[in-house]
Formats: sequence, structure tokens, C-alpha cells
Amino acid sequence: MLNIVVVGPGLMGKQHIAKVEAISGVTLSAVVAPASSTNIDYVATLNVPMFSDLESCILSQKPDGVIIASPNEFHAEQAIICIKHDVPILLEKPLAMSLTEGKRIVDCAKNQGFVDKVIVGHHRVYSPLIQYASNIIQSGRLGKVVTLQGSAQFYKPQHYFLEGEWRTRTGGGPILINMIHEISNMRKLVGEIEAVQVISSSAMRGYDVEDTAVINFRFEGGVLGSFVLSDTAASARSWEFTSAENPSYPYYGEEHCYSVAGTLGSIDIPTMKVKSYASCKDASWWEPFQESCDVIERKDPLLLQLAHFKAVINGVESPAVSVLDGSRNLAVVEAIKHAGQSGRLEKVVY
Repeated sequence: MLNIVVVGPGLMGKQHIAKVEAISGVTLSAVVAPASSTNIDYVATLNVPMFSDLESCILSQKPDGVIIASPNEFHAEQAIICIKHDVPILLEKPLAMSLTEGKRIVDCAKNQGFVDKVIVGHHRVYSPLIQYASNIIQSGRLGKVVTLQGSAQFYKPQHYFLEGEWRTRTGGGPILINMIHEISNMRKLVGEIEAVQVISSSAMRGYDVEDTAVINFRFEGGVLGSFVLSDTAASARSWEFTSAENPSYPYYGEEHCYSVAGTLGSIDIPTMKVKSYASCKDASWWEPFQESCDVIERKDPLLLQLAHFKAVINGVESPAVSVLDGSRNLAVVEAIKHAGQSGRLEKVVY
């Protein structure tokens, strides 16, 4: 039985705690959180000790692994504490609040020989939907990939920001909180991102961070992409509403949030509707497509991620999303932020 500590019993932390309690072979041994009455009352229901300091918790509990789900500004400090104590980490995305902070974690992991014991929580990588779509694209069925279109639009209620005021300041905002998931997905689907161009706005909510952005991407090999992102737009075009992977959200099975098109066809994700030509000689806008729509079994990617974390702790698997992957995703976010400020095409510096 592996003893797991969860740092930060917020929105994601509570989900991780529920998954720890649902999977065999792991158990929750402690929670690290500020000593507020809300946290004290919640942790009391779990029948585990609560610590306000991570290092004290590690020295006391000697856990087999730590899940860090604290606000982004604490990720670097807390990850480095775990690495220095040789405790494997599942670190919620983003890797850190900035690329500079993220590189501190990467450097520490490299210096300690601990890269193979740090997972970054881009849990959608484990989704059977992403795996299936990636296989379709890699198979060549769509020909050479030309474009990607994506959307993550949803309306977050006011209490979401009241309960986590940090989401209204630098280090919050949908680019860092939500878009980084999409970057991970897009890299998995069509490859590395070379440059970005952005128009962003905070006009709807008026916070210090953006609430809406339209982003253009240039991927390796000349693939071009566009993405619409907003946390104040009432739309079903998001992974949350189309994947059916999180029962907290409504499900709109007829909608998709990605469309990848190549020289021979396209796939909408996650409906998995494929329209394609049988061969290059049939490719013409005057010819009809062959159409298919495969049904993929949905599985909870957070549970799959936790099972993978268990395997990483036991040394039988290497991280599917390593600290280096987390840094690359963060580098794209940093380029997006710069592009939003400069109004220019910005190259991604990994």
C-alpha cells in the first residue's frame, strides 16, 4: 500500500483525494493546506492528519508520493522540496507560474537524477479519446496534416473566482489554467508548436488577467492552427462538455472541440467523425467523402493518471508527461502571453 499526501484541497485537490480513495494499492496519509476553518473541517472528514508545512509533513509521514494541487505560485517551491527529499510527485499543471520557475524544477530534477519520478498533471494525455484520435492521425488516414481548429469556451460562475481569488491575478486566467491543457492535447495530436499569434481581452470580467483570447499556431512541418478560448462565453464547444470524462459537467455528444484536417480527410474530436478519401487519386472537392464514426469507451483520465503515478512510484513505468513535457507546454503558454502583449508573431523558445 502506497501512502500518498495531497497538497492543496481545492477544486483539483478534492478530485485527487477522491481518486486516491477509489483506486486500489494507494491510500491518503495526510493533507497539506493552510490552517483555515474550511480546510480543518474538510480534512477532519477524511480521518487523516493535516499539516500547514509540506516539509514537516514529509519528515513526519515519509510518504511514497505527493500530489501537488496547490495554487500555481507554490508549485516550484513545493516540487523542489519533494525532489530534495526523494519523494515522487504528481504535480498539477501548469508546471509552475512561469517558465523561469518551471526551469528551476527541471534543473533540480536533473541534478538529483529524479526526472523519472516527476509527473506533470496533463491528465487528458491518458484519455482514450486523445489516444484514438492520435492513432488515426498518425496512421496517415487523413493524409498529411494541414490544419487544426480548436475551442475551449465556457462560462465560469462568479463564485469560481470568489473561492479562488488568485484566478483573477497574474498566474491565473484561462490561458494558464485552461489553455495549457489544450496545448498538451494539440502537441499530442499534431506535434510541436513553433510560433504563436494572439489577440486577447479582459473586457468582459475586467480582471488583471484575460477572459478571452483568439490564438493562431504554427506547428512543425507547416501545420497551421487556430483556437478560441474564453471563460465567459456560454458555449458547448469545450473538452469538458464534449468528452463525457468528468460527470461534473453537462455532456453534449453531438458537439466537438477539435477538428484536424489533412490532405485526404478530417477528424472531429471527440465525436470521432472521420470524412476521408480512399486514396490520393480520389482527392478532389468534387468527390464525396467516405464517412465513419467510431464509438470510443470513455474512461476517467484522472484515475488512469493516478494508476500511472502508482506505476511510476513502483519504478515499472516512466512518466507519460514528464517534467520536460510540462516545461515545453509552459514555454508555449509563455509565448502566448508575450504574443498577447506584443501583437506580433512570437516564436516558442523551449
